[in-house]
Amino acid sequence: MRPATAQSIRISDKETLEWSSSDGESPPKSTQDLERLAHWLDTIFEIPGIRLKFGIDALLGLLPGVGDTASALASVYILQAASKYGVPRVTLARMTLNIGIDLVAGAIPIVGDLFDVYWKANRKNVELLRRHFKANPTTERSIKRSDGLFVAGMIALIGVLLFASLTGAYFIFSRVVATPSQLGY
Repeated sequence: MRPATAQSIRISDKETLEWSSSDGESPPKSTQDLERLAHWLDTIFEIPGIRLKFGIDALLGLLPGVGDTASALASVYILQAASKYGVPRVTLARMTLNIGIDLVAGAIPIVGDLFDVYWKANRKNVELLRRHFKANPTTERSIKRSDGLFVAGMIALIGVLLFASLTGAYFIFSRVVATPSQLGY
């Protein structure tokens, strides 16, 4: 077995995709394309002076409904490619949650667009794919464990948010129903 060699491809003037390979080969060409897609969607533009990067995803989010849906479809393309490369299910679940968080938060007017600038779901998902290619058996177990904890945490957070929203809705509904009877109607 040959020792691992580090390789890279330049995707912009400031960013480079790096990976390790024991056989000296590069990752599949399409992963490089996925890296470029994520770069375009999440970090292609930079605001001078504050070095804040954003991409087409944040700009598409300015179009109500349609924009977030279009960017989610591009994100699903990355997810589908990861599935094709044999990424473990728990990592695919984590990638799906990244897309879901981006879609749900991005649907909130203005705040969601600012969130898109921060979250960068596509970059996160391509990093998870890159991590999959670099993993050896020991690292793979650690990755699965950390991804499992992330997914469990997200499920717990969704459960808490669901409970809080139902409680809030019940509270608001009970106030609305109680108000007319208190006024003597």
